[in-house]
Amino acid sequence: MKTRITLFLISILFAGLAEAQNKQIPLIGSKAPSFTAQSTVGEFTFPDDFGSSWKILFSHPKDFTPVCSSELLELAYLYEKLAKMNVKFAVISTDEVNQHRMWKAHLEELDYKNRGKQQIHFPLIEDPNMQSSIKYGMLHSPASTSRDIRGVYILDPNNMVRSINFYPIEVGRNMLEIERTIAALQTADATQLLTPANWELGDDMLVPYYPYTSKDLAENPSLQNDYYNVGDRMWFKKSTASLTSR
Repeated sequence: MKTRITLFLISILFAGLAEAQNKQIPLIGSKAPSFTAQSTVGEFTFPDDFGSSWKILFSHPKDFTPVCSSELLELAYLYEKLAKMNVKFAVISTDEVNQHRMWKAHLEELDYKNRGKQQIHFPLIEDPNMQSSIKYGMLHSPASTSRDIRGVYILDPNNMVRSINFYPIEVGRNMLEIERTIAALQTADATQLLTPANWELGDDMLVPYYPYTSKDLAENPSLQNDYYNVGDRMWFKKSTASLTSR
């Protein structure tokens, strides 16, 4: 009897651990989960259908609401700029695709911030059964059990999660900060350097190691012109803009 009880308790423990792992959101450095759903561009599989581009998945609480409408219009305005950065993005909510289509048509008739009418080229994905939202942790039950919060996942071309942000339902996202984050990730990847606080494209970068040895400096004295330090723990590599302005 004791053996059976022990085995029963162990099975419950493993079942609980498995359930907890299934509910865990994708973390930075992990492979992004894939899902297929209907969207305003037809059946769509995220992130696979975006190929080798950088990718963003946005979630929003509800179609036709004012904050969500402002966010989609800002995304539509940034669409071409992000495309030039090799970035593609999709938007998901628990609304159905027919409602997405009506909302899209409505938004495309608006002139927001006197920019003229904006076309929405990115897919709006339906998730009425909430399964895709659950995969990405977009449903935060203390806030709502049926509406997504404002989530942002940034993936690299290998579909690895590189950035995660969640915003409350009441607060619209700063799309320029999301653009800045992608620029920072792309620059850090290309240079193997780090971006300091409040970094903007073209600013100096932080070096994660001592930039040169005394032997390197003896062989190439101009190296010291490319770097500078603040204290003994922060070394910066000057950007091209900084070097050309000397």
